[in-house]
Amino acid sequence: MKLATYRKDGQVRHGQIIDGTHVTDLGPGDLTPLLPAPDPLDGTARYPLEEVTLLAPLLRPGKILAVAANYQAHVTETGGDRIDKSRISPRLFLKPPTAISGPDEDIALPSVSDQVDWEVELVVVLGRGGKDIPAGEALDHVAGYTVGNDVSARSMDYGYERDTGDSAVGFFDWLNGKWLDGFAALGPWLLTADEVPDPQALEISLEVNGEVRQRGSTGDMIFSVAEQIAFASRLMTLEPGDLIYTGTPSGVGLASNRFLRPGDEMTARLAGVGSLVNRVR
Repeated sequence: MKLATYRKDGQVRHGQIIDGTHVTDLGPGDLTPLLPAPDPLDGTARYPLEEVTLLAPLLRPGKILAVAANYQAHVTETGGDRIDKSRISPRLFLKPPTAISGPDEDIALPSVSDQVDWEVELVVVLGRGGKDIPAGEALDHVAGYTVGNDVSARSMDYGYERDTGDSAVGFFDWLNGKWLDGFAALGPWLLTADEVPDPQALEISLEVNGEVRQRGSTGDMIFSVAEQIAFASRLMTLEPGDLIYTGTPSGVGLASNRFLRPGDEMTARLAGVGSLVNRVR
């Protein structure tokens, strides 16, 4: 089942996608009310998709978690060593809700960076919260999955000379580059968890202006979806509607020194889930 948030006649509403051509209306606001139990419901109205504007499935999630360096090929292409997962933990960081952008929404290139990059990712949408969730039960807490693009600024220029001798500068520049407006692209809908029997068996890819830049499989993750949920829940209480961006495969612009420019179009794809298109300006 595909569930979507959309705008019609100036109002934000949510509904179920029918046959890829229509949306059945299920109520006001985004998908948050459906997440604990996303069962199909009878809608009060049905609209052709061309008559509505699809939005990010969740507009103001409580937490946007993301996992860095979770595909070995991506680690290698950016100069990292082979990772022994028995000796590290998932590298979690947070993105602010203001970073959310939806399908077909333009993403503005920021004034603080001229090296803006793409990262296609499987995004987990939690339906049940919890603390200290066992990995063996973690997928039971998932409402569904969607396509994400963890847009990233690879350099930061604040307009004044800085002391870069401090090793913390590079880390915080990397972290700040994840926080910019629109840099958590999401959509076009949520595919419920019952439609994804194995989240580690999905083809994942990204194109820029029709050229394939990333291609891989979620099976190549270092830490699985279940392991990420379990680890995150040891650190914080997870809640319905929280998101987890689960990492990106190789092929990012940083590896080839190719970055986004105004007018570029990114298409992030997850087999069976959907495609997310965003342009930059």
